[in-house]
Amino acid sequence: MTSLRKRMIEDMQVRNLAVGTQQVYVQQVSLFARHFHKSPELLGPEQIRTYQIHADYAIMPNRAG
Repeated sequence: MTSLRKRMIEDMQVRNLAVGTQQVYVQQVSLFARHFHKSPELLGPEQIRTYQIHADYAIMPNRAG
């Protein structure tokens, strides 16, 4: 387990997030990092925005806007 993943899980546990929620959040960060072929530590706000647009389009490709 990477130090970033460990810290993320610890932070979620401190906030009393349900185990299922923690698993989904970790999975989403993993998908985000894989999309850019980089560690999430190397990604920032612009990549987050780009990924959100990509994910939104993937869910609803015929959406106008």
